[in-house]
Amino acid sequence: MQLTTCFNTLLTDTVNLSRYKLGMLDDRVDSVYRALKADEEIGHLVLDKIPQGSWAQRTIINPVGDKEFDADFLLLMEENPDWHGSPKTYIDKVYAALDHHSRYREMPHSRKCRCVRLEYKNLMHVDIVPYVQLSDGRDVIVNRDNNCWEATDPEGFTAWMRNQDGVTGGNLRKVIRLLKYLRDHKNSFTGTRSIILTTLLGNQVSETKTLIEPGYYANVPTTLLHLVQDLNTYLQANATKPSIADPSGSGVTFDHRWTQDTYAYFRERIRVHTGEIEAAYHHADKETSMELWQSLFGTGFKEHDTQQSSAKFRTAAASVAAVTTTGRSGRAG
Repeated sequence: MQLTTCFNTLLTDTVNLSRYKLGMLDDRVDSVYRALKADEEIGHLVLDKIPQGSWAQRTIINPVGDKEFDADFLLLMEENPDWHGSPKTYIDKVYAALDHHSRYREMPHSRKCRCVRLEYKNLMHVDIVPYVQLSDGRDVIVNRDNNCWEATDPEGFTAWMRNQDGVTGGNLRKVIRLLKYLRDHKNSFTGTRSIILTTLLGNQVSETKTLIEPGYYANVPTTLLHLVQDLNTYLQANATKPSIADPSGSGVTFDHRWTQDTYAYFRERIRVHTGEIEAAYHHADKETSMELWQSLFGTGFKEHDTQQSSAKFRTAAASVAAVTTTGRSGRAG
């Protein structure tokens, strides 16, 4: 059975990153950006910040257990001709700016291949990705390991994602979150990066299929079923790791993000999960279907608890009333 309301509960209560954490993420990225903008050496080169990855695509999920959640953002920087022959200097200088800052120098931070990572105590980190629009017209990020530029098109990827999600009536993003949660919750197809999973699932979206079958992406469970089936068909037709192009049209591929062994494991796990999803979706008995879905997604897959929600609403309403009353009293007094 589809059990759509159970999927809504799973997403809302378990999978989606909470508003509190999203707000904390926004605040911390803003603070880091202000610190870099104020840095004496690179501040004049810092032009803007642009959300990237799962955060930008709204596919970020709540971490399972004690795993970290994270956000990537592009740090748009003006091209510095003095660093032309050494792109990695942009990463080194961002790292140095954190090193000089009164607050961030006390926090763990490190240089990665394409970013500077800043770690917080409460299982969260921020990846700062220097992003430069070169005088020759190229949009690039840095590959520090090879000391070279890599082409990128963040606006193009976001536009592609928005289009594919629109075709599915907004269900693609939810399915991506569910598959990421399945990966982490079940420790399944570990090693498959989110960018790979997002691109592969997005590539399965087809407007033609909605013309043939208007309800192809009717709701979350139906979209999950069809996208995973279509992905499995694609994977089983490719025993060898296929090339995964950046759908933005930047000209780069994501092939370096996984190996043949990682791909083979992912291919097999998707085959298994396809059968599990089909069994849960098509089973006519509600209780059995619920058990099958829970075997995939855990006990967070359940009916909405209206009594608990009412209690939360009453508590929230009482808190608002208390704050309002206090505020009015203070203004009057």
